[in-house]
Amino acid sequence: MKSGVWLIALACLGAPQIVQARQDIRLETQMFVERTSTDINGRERRILQSADRAGSGDQLILVVNWRNQGDRPIRNLAVTNAVPRGAQLDLTDPAMQVSVDGGAHWGRLTDLWLPTPLGGTRRAVPADITHIRWTVPQEISPGESGRLSYRATVR
Repeated sequence: MKSGVWLIALACLGAPQIVQARQDIRLETQMFVERTSTDINGRERRILQSADRAGSGDQLILVVNWRNQGDRPIRNLAVTNAVPRGAQLDLTDPAMQVSVDGGAHWGRLTDLWLPTPLGGTRRAVPADITHIRWTVPQEISPGESGRLSYRATVR
């Protein structure tokens, strides 16, 4: 079954995003579905296609392109991205930090907890993730650009 939520998410992903009120950094996110096919010689090939028809179980690749559009270098850039609704992240990237509360607190998923309706707490699970973040430690010169990518599965 195809999800209409992805069409809304795709519309939002195409718009430029600004990182932590730094007007000099431009972010652009692209989303693709990774498909596997067999070529004429019987070899398996991976193909990236538009995610406009992503459905449950599809493997997504999300690419975040960033660029310093300012005239000064930037240090310790934090690239933050909202997780598309209905996506389950691949959490194998050790540099990726996650948030389960809209970006108020960051860390590895195993270190994050959420309140329960009865006043207790519980460990956060992958479905709780709302945002992801990477820190770019090196200085980013004016005009310099880069790319981060991550994988997710449509739930």
